[in-house]
Amino acid sequence: MAAVVRHRHHSGGGADRGESAMCTGLLPREPAVTDAQQRPPTNVRRIVRQGFVVGVSNPKGFLIFSAVLPQFVNRSAGHVTPQLLLLDIVCAAVALVSDSAWGLLAGTARGWFRGSPHRLSAIGAVSGTVMVGLGVRLALTGNDV
Repeated sequence: MAAVVRHRHHSGGGADRGESAMCTGLLPREPAVTDAQQRPPTNVRRIVRQGFVVGVSNPKGFLIFSAVLPQFVNRSAGHVTPQLLLLDIVCAAVALVSDSAWGLLAGTARGWFRGSPHRLSAIGAVSGTVMVGLGVRLALTGNDV
C-alpha cells in the first residue's frame, strides 16, 4: 500500500517548502468520519424511487418473469394471467424480504465495524491479505482459477 505523506523539507537555499514523498507501509489513518458528517439527510421517497427504477430497469428481472415463471403456469387450469401475477407477487415478496434482511445485516455490520478503529483496521488487513493471496494463487496457477 502506498500513501502520500506531506512533510516539510529544508532546502539548501534556506527556504522551507512542502513536498510529497511516496512511502510504502501501513500508516495510521485519520479518524473515521461518521455518516452524519458525510451525507446530507436522506429522503426516503427518493431512495424508494431510485430502488424502484433500478429494479424495474434490471434486465434480469425481465428474463426471470418472461422465461422462468411461465414454466410454472398450469395452462389447463385456465386463468394464465392471474397465475403469472401471483407468481410475480410471490417473487417480489421473496426478493423484498431477502434484500431487506441483507440490508439490515449490512447496516448492523457497518455500525459494528465503525464502532472500533481496531475492527476497521482488522477488516482492512484481512481484505488485503485475501487479495494478495488470490493474486499469488493466480500467478502460480495461471488462468485456471
